[in-house]
Amino acid sequence: MVTEQALAPAPVTSRRWRPTPAGVALALAVAGVGYRLAVLLAQAPPTNSDEATTGLVALHMSQGREFPLFFYGQHYMGALESYLATPLFLLAGPSVLAVRLPNLLLYAAFLALMWRLTSRLYSPWLAAFTVGLLALGSDRILKNQLVAGGGYPEMNPAGALLMLLAVNLGLGAVRRRAAAYAVFGLVAGLTLWDDWLVLPYVGAAGLLLLVTGWRELRGRPGAALAAGLVVGLVPIVVHNLTAAPEHRSLAVYANLSGGVDASWPDRLFGGVLFGLPMGTGLCDPGRCAPWQLLWGVLAPVLLVVAGVLAWRGLRRAPAGAGHAGPGPWWVVPAGRLALVVAAALTLLAYASSGAAGSTPVESARYLSCLLISLPALLWPLWTLAARGRWRVAGRVTLAALAATMVAATAALVAHLPAYGRQADARAELIAALDERGITRFYGGYWTCLPITLATRERIVCAVIDDDLRPGWDRYGPHRDLVTAAPDPAYVLPAGSPASRAVGAAIAAAGVPSTITTVAGHDIHHPAGRVGLPRR
Repeated sequence: MVTEQALAPAPVTSRRWRPTPAGVALALAVAGVGYRLAVLLAQAPPTNSDEATTGLVALHMSQGREFPLFFYGQHYMGALESYLATPLFLLAGPSVLAVRLPNLLLYAAFLALMWRLTSRLYSPWLAAFTVGLLALGSDRILKNQLVAGGGYPEMNPAGALLMLLAVNLGLGAVRRRAAAYAVFGLVAGLTLWDDWLVLPYVGAAGLLLLVTGWRELRGRPGAALAAGLVVGLVPIVVHNLTAAPEHRSLAVYANLSGGVDASWPDRLFGGVLFGLPMGTGLCDPGRCAPWQLLWGVLAPVLLVVAGVLAWRGLRRAPAGAGHAGPGPWWVVPAGRLALVVAAALTLLAYASSGAAGSTPVESARYLSCLLISLPALLWPLWTLAARGRWRVAGRVTLAALAATMVAATAALVAHLPAYGRQADARAELIAALDERGITRFYGGYWTCLPITLATRERIVCAVIDDDLRPGWDRYGPHRDLVTAAPDPAYVLPAGSPASRAVGAAIAAAGVPSTITTVAGHDIHHPAGRVGLPRR
C-alpha cells in the first residue's frame, strides 16, 4: 500500500549561488578587455609620431624591406611591438588599430598572470580585487597599455610572468621544470633588448629564482635557463657587436640619464606625490586633483608596511623539509618581498631622474611597471580590512581607492569625443593634401609620421624645428625624398611661430605660394623650392 508520505513531493533544497574569486576575476577581466577594445574602436588614445614609427617599422617588415632591431632614429627600445604587428599588417594592411591589437592581447595576458601571481602570494579574493582595479583604466594607464610607442605594453606581462615563474618553480608547482626555466631565461634576455624599465622586476624575479632553486640550477634546469637566456640576448648582443661605440647600449643609456635637470623638491613631487597617482591610474587626463594626490602620500607608507610584513613572514617561515635553506613555505614571503623591492627600486630610479621634475605628466609612464606590485601595496589594507578594530578604516580606504580609479576611468570616457576629433582632424588634413596634389612636405615632428603611415608613405614628410632647421627625422630616407621634391609644401600649426617664419621665408624668396588653413594647420604650398636654414 502506498502511504501518504510516499506520495508527498520530495523537499526542494535551494542552493544559493555564491560567487567564486575565479568567476568574479574572469568577469572583471572580460569587462576590462571589452572596455579597452571599445576605446580602441573610438580611435583613442590619440596616436603620435612615436607610435607611427612602430607602424612604419612594421610596414617595412611586412614589405620585406627592412628588419631593424630598434625603432628608427634611436638605439634603445627594441622593435618587438613592430614584429608583433607585422602579421596583422600582412593580413589587413597598416593602421593604428593593427598596431594596437597585439597590445590588447598583451593586456589580457597581464590580467591572467596577475590573477595567478596574486592568488599564489596572497589570496584569491585579493587577486579578484586586483584584477578589478586593473580592469579600470585612466588616460595614462591606457596610453601605457595600448599605444605602441615603445616597450610599455609588453613590460608588465613580461615582469609578471617572470615573477610567477619564479614563485611557481620555488613552490614546486611546475611539472615541466626545464621548459619553465628556459622560458624564464628567454623572457629575461629579451627584456634587455626591449626596454630596461622592467629590469628591477627581472632582477627581483631572478634573485628569487636563484635563492629558491640554486641546487636545481646545477643540473639540467640550469642549462635550460642558460640556453633560453642566450637566445633572448641575441638581439642586444648582435647590436652591441655591430654598432658604433656611441650607439652601444651602455653608452646610450648613460647619455639618456643626463641632460635633464630639476631640483630635488620638483623630483620628489613629480616622482612620488604626483607620479604615483598619475602613473598608477588615479588621475584625470593630464592632471591630478589635490584629493587624488593623497595616494602619493599613502602608497609609500603601504610599500614600507608591505616590506615589513614580508620580512616578518620570511623570518618566521620554516626551512625546507629535510635540509637547511629555503623551502616552499619560504617562497611566499620571499615573493612578496621581491614585489616590494622591485617597486621600491622602480620608484627610486624615477624619482631621482630629472624627468620626474621637468615633465611629470608624460614621464609618469616610467612608473607603469608598478602595477605588477599592486597586490603588495593592497595587502596591508586587505589585512587591515579582514580583522581587528581597524577593519572599517581598511575597508573604507580600499573603497576610496577603487572609487578614485573609477572616477579617473570616467574622466577618460568623457574625454573620448575630443580624442575622436583629433583623429578626424588628421583625416581631414590628409584629404586636403590629396586634393592639392601634395605628396612631399615639411612639418613638425608630431605632425609628420602619423600622416606618412596613414597614407602608406604615399605622402612623405621631413621634420623641421621651430627655427625651420632640420629636425628629428626617424627615418632618414624620408628627408631625402622631400629634399628631392621640386615644390615641397609646409604643413605647420595654424598661426604658430614656425608657420609665420615659413611665410616670411617664402615671401623673401619671391616664390609664388598659396596658403590654406585646414584642421588647425597652415598649408603653405610654394610653386618652387624655398631655401631654409641648415644645421
